[in-house]
Amino acid sequence: MAPPKKSKKNKKDGKLKKCKSSSVAPVEATAPDSEWWDSFWQKNSSIPGSSLWKDEEEGFKHFFRVSRKTFDYICTIVREDLVSRPPSGLINIEGRLLSVEKQVAIAVRRLASGESQVSVGAAFGVGQSTVSQVTWRFIEALEERAKHHLNWPDSNRKEEIKSKLEASFGLPNCCGAINGTHIIMTLPTVQASDDWCDTEKNYSMLLQGTVDHESRFLDIVTSWPGGMTFSRLLKCSGLFKFCESGQCLNGELRTLSDGEEIREYVVGGVGHPLLPWLITPYEGSALQASSVSAFNAAHEAARSLALTAFSQLKGTWRILSKVMWRPDKRKLPSIILVCCLLHNIIIDRGDILHPDVALSGHHDSGYGEQCSEQVDPLGRTMRDTLVKHWQRTRQTAASN
Repeated sequence: MAPPKKSKKNKKDGKLKKCKSSSVAPVEATAPDSEWWDSFWQKNSSIPGSSLWKDEEEGFKHFFRVSRKTFDYICTIVREDLVSRPPSGLINIEGRLLSVEKQVAIAVRRLASGESQVSVGAAFGVGQSTVSQVTWRFIEALEERAKHHLNWPDSNRKEEIKSKLEASFGLPNCCGAINGTHIIMTLPTVQASDDWCDTEKNYSMLLQGTVDHESRFLDIVTSWPGGMTFSRLLKCSGLFKFCESGQCLNGELRTLSDGEEIREYVVGGVGHPLLPWLITPYEGSALQASSVSAFNAAHEAARSLALTAFSQLKGTWRILSKVMWRPDKRKLPSIILVCCLLHNIIIDRGDILHPDVALSGHHDSGYGEQCSEQVDPLGRTMRDTLVKHWQRTRQTAASN
């Protein structure tokens, strides 16, 4: 589920408003900076490694992580909001108002590179304050306008996901994979409470994500402090409440070849509790059985979809993989959400991630694996049923 809405009383920026007054000049109404890319390319195309780019299109994707077509699509999503508000001094060094395209480019580059506002501003010929204002305007607009790119699947889409996961991993009625990661930050001394200090003595905010067979986010939970465990974060989420009350993962039961039935579920790691709708791997002495070890391998392969999603998310939108310098904790959930939306937009538009973006190491490098000891008896029974089915189907396949 998306992060909770921020209080309007404490918000100085104000929510995006559609300005109906004809006296307000749209951002693009006067001498728009429509040639931003030519200027940006000339200034930045000679950086080390640029010789590896085949053409400008590949260079564009290096800087902004999306193709020109996807970039143009993002512009259409936020255009109305970025045009409908007063310019508020959004001009470049040549004295021209910033076009929507240049505003989006500044914001996307800030999220993609994780570089300082000063560095991003220098690359576009604007000041630090302009980068700050433009980026936040973009985040607010995309958060509001691109919600349809991150939602729980309807019944038809869910059937497609289950079919793909069963074909790939032999797990019937599986609806996805779940995992969590830390977004590391520094905090002012007055805000540096133990709640935000995690097991590795970093100040961080947690992000929980549930993904499908394409490593596309179906649900996220954020805004919670890093001092919590992933198990505790799960129990604070809307996903947990909906699943426990039968409002989610409540599709038709799947009847297996031996007549037993299993419900819909997602797979997770040992840091999560074993529940009827959340299947975790076997541990301890149970691993001595070859069928259990083989099932664990298939389970891990399916769960790696969530690991891949976080690795791509943090590698593409590097503002999330770098240590954030004293972020506004009320705004950080929106930044995280928008990066997840952009991740999904890339997949939904059939875009291909640049090969060098995924993190080379683990998405939560330096963090040990958490362990939850909670085991629901119904979850244990369902996992045992899955193992028997998985072994039976493998034996049948081997004999044919």
